[in-house]
Amino acid sequence: MSVTIPSIHYLALAPVLILFGASLVLVLATALVRGKVAGALATAVTVLASIAAFVVTFIQWSYVDHHGASTTVAHAIVLDGFSIVATAVIVLSLALAALVAHDWARRHHVSGAEYQILALATAAGAVLMTQANDLIVIFLGLEILSIGLYVLVAFDRQRATSAEAALKYFLLGSFASAIFVYGAALVYGATGSTNLSTISYFLGSNVLLRPGLLYAGGALLLVGFAFKIAAVPFHLWSPDVYEGAPTPVTGYMAAVVKVGAFAALIRVLISALGTQLTTWRPIIWALVVLTTLVGASLALVQRNVKRILAYSSINHAGFVLLGVWAATSRGTAATLFYLATYAPVVVASFAVVTLVGGDGDDQHSIDHYRGLARRQPWLGGALAVLLLSQLGVPLTTGFYAKYAVLAAAVDAGGGALALISLLGAAIAAFFYLRWVLTLYADDQIDAARVAVPRATGVVIALGVAVTIVFGVWPGPLAALAQHATVLFAP
Repeated sequence: MSVTIPSIHYLALAPVLILFGASLVLVLATALVRGKVAGALATAVTVLASIAAFVVTFIQWSYVDHHGASTTVAHAIVLDGFSIVATAVIVLSLALAALVAHDWARRHHVSGAEYQILALATAAGAVLMTQANDLIVIFLGLEILSIGLYVLVAFDRQRATSAEAALKYFLLGSFASAIFVYGAALVYGATGSTNLSTISYFLGSNVLLRPGLLYAGGALLLVGFAFKIAAVPFHLWSPDVYEGAPTPVTGYMAAVVKVGAFAALIRVLISALGTQLTTWRPIIWALVVLTTLVGASLALVQRNVKRILAYSSINHAGFVLLGVWAATSRGTAATLFYLATYAPVVVASFAVVTLVGGDGDDQHSIDHYRGLARRQPWLGGALAVLLLSQLGVPLTTGFYAKYAVLAAAVDAGGGALALISLLGAAIAAFFYLRWVLTLYADDQIDAARVAVPRATGVVIALGVAVTIVFGVWPGPLAALAQHATVLFAP
């Protein structure tokens, strides 16, 4: 019996191979070196691998621009503009998070390369999700991403809340993964394939007389994705995990998981189930309403800044879902722009929270930020800019990102949905502005100053620079997102 070996386009797989390769190098170094691998060396390997993968995305972009989108590995992996931009965002977020974690580890006397090994592996899983053209590959990427994150959440062995958060994340995440697999099985039963392109062709050329199996499978897939993006009512894990995890891990999760999960969600709904628009759109409509309103409303009563940012992340997930609901090229481009600008902002925000959290990583009450901008104008001002960007103030990236997804929804006939989302943004304005005003309060000016290590300072500065530069001049990044959508493989 002859075995057909699928052709492999290694340029498409290069970012995943680089990240996995760097992770493997650190694993071997940890096993072969008598002592522990120096944290500085592990961080350097992680950042260099991220830069190498980022450089590869330029080569990929040139190839796709000249030859068009393509698939490889038996059409299970796709190389297109959408996956390239999403990959670039993931690897840059990995590099920024690694720098923040390096300074955190030095302050907490954490040695070894375990964090970097797991971060590289999980980032590879997220990249795989952005390139997946098959439900099995999406599940593979999802598990690679999730298993490493379960361990990273429990990384701080000195805090019981870290282990508790990891256990909760693991249990709920396992249920979500099982539901996703069951959904994929039902979709396979209804269409005869797990390949997204084949599913799209089958549904476009056939009429299902009994579509119940497909609807059930699609609904279960949505549940799995909704858990990963923390959409209401599948958000309950998010505040506890954000609070319990080490702060650098929380920032990494907030950026990388969102990009990978939303990229895969767009591929499933638009590439594979685009012909079933009238079926899944009402579900996304409900998710948008619940996620934007509940995320903003529950953040109002929080005093712990990590929980505030957790509910803020939920609120942002609702806005990103607006672009998914639109199901148009404009909506996809707006979603990509939102993710590309949100990732560096949220990593930089958590970098500041990491510094203020102190040596025990437990000073996360909003009261610890009182007067920070008066004591340290640069640090407090940077956090104020990052918070205002998440609010969507004009001349920040958050403003154009929210405008883009709202405009896409209105163009697709979702005027009422856009108004409800704006109500959620208005509610969110209260806790963002409360935090900013706390930064400039004048009743704790004599409090201790917060030390800003060099690497973390670079991350915060880059986050602020992205916020301001692409807030004032969003054209280049918006054009890149639009062009990436044109090169999107349906």
